[in-house]
Amino acid sequence: MKPQMGFPDTIFALSSGRLPSGVAVIRISGAQVRFVVETISGETPEPRKAVYRQFRSPAGEVLDRGLLLFFPGPHSFTGEDCAEFHLHGGVAVVDRFLRELSSFESCRMAEPGEFTRRAFANGKMDLTVAEGLADLVSAETEGQRRLALQVASGAQRNLYMDWRRELIQARALIEAELDFADESDVPGSVSAKVWQAMRFLSEQIGRHLVDGERAAVFRDGFHVAIIGAPNAGKSSLLNMLAGRDVAIISEEAGTTRDLIEVKLDLGGIPVFLTDTAGLREADGHVERIGIERARARAASADLVLLLEDMSRPESVDLPDFEGAMWRVGNKKDLADPGNGERWTYQISARSGEGVDDLIEAITRSAVEKAGSIGDVVPTRHRHMDLLKATRQEINEAIEREDFPLELRAENLRRASQFLGRITGDVDVEDILDVIFSQFCIGK
Repeated sequence: MKPQMGFPDTIFALSSGRLPSGVAVIRISGAQVRFVVETISGETPEPRKAVYRQFRSPAGEVLDRGLLLFFPGPHSFTGEDCAEFHLHGGVAVVDRFLRELSSFESCRMAEPGEFTRRAFANGKMDLTVAEGLADLVSAETEGQRRLALQVASGAQRNLYMDWRRELIQARALIEAELDFADESDVPGSVSAKVWQAMRFLSEQIGRHLVDGERAAVFRDGFHVAIIGAPNAGKSSLLNMLAGRDVAIISEEAGTTRDLIEVKLDLGGIPVFLTDTAGLREADGHVERIGIERARARAASADLVLLLEDMSRPESVDLPDFEGAMWRVGNKKDLADPGNGERWTYQISARSGEGVDDLIEAITRSAVEKAGSIGDVVPTRHRHMDLLKATRQEINEAIEREDFPLELRAENLRRASQFLGRITGDVDVEDILDVIFSQFCIGK
């Protein structure tokens, strides 16, 4: 644990979300908390016990009545003295209360993520736990919630700390062999066992990275691009899948000229569906741009739905893409019943026939790509990049058999530093502002 830091300012913020609401929670943290609480409520209550109080301004004017909780440091979220005022959630009530708090000396509004940043600085959590809390607050699907909760529990931190201890122990053994090779209590050639252990560690990190690539679907989403010729029914399908009119529908070819995206929660995974411009040789400059964007979106999509009019199929020049492609026949209600073998799925975007089966198939595909989230997985691109750098240093140390042990030990030192940057134990000042600025105010 890091030693508790003394911050000069006492910070406060509305922590309960958008107003108006039934209840508004204002959080305050810092050295002035006891003085503020005693001034506004009359006395400091018993720690961690909710009490009903009348809140007054320093001038004695009644502001509101509500609940008050006090959390003395270091046994609080931030490690400092903290308090929560539970008020009526009216805009005017909260605005006046915040203005009164700002009148106290050294008290100011908190910046985004500042409460959590103080918790990190005071050793209450590491960076992975802090990031897990941010993801938990912003989670919109069940899968995102479960993944964020796993990280916020500290499971990821514990795994990386174990790996870092292995690296430090390996360095210690190698350096002992270098420095005390003539001593009787240092076994000869301990480095042979070290490299065997490092190979196993590299394999573990490699599997962990593969799991992270799959789990990225929970965070970044599963992307589905709907492509096809003009008037194939792409916009109608998007509206049907979204359950509302998000795209303009017209018999006129080229109506859709830009990407139109909707987000769905399918199987606990965020699924992004994109309607694209019809693929054809276009004369207009704007439509050509739309078609180029359609091709680019298809190229980056996890799944491409090639939609075709079953009553009059029209071939299109398909873009290059790496994801899976399904041929989907639309306007089934207008097509010849015996002409359906070329399509993986047959639907009618107008009547809804076959659309439920298509949604179920998309859900299965997204869940299959995401895999299980039962194990600890890296959840951010920052983690993935540092884990790849860690593994590269380990592999270089293993493979450089003709190099002096001193240089191979240096590779292991660098590997342990990269791991330490994930949890915030090593040299992370340059990224703290970026990480905590992504939090909401009041967290």
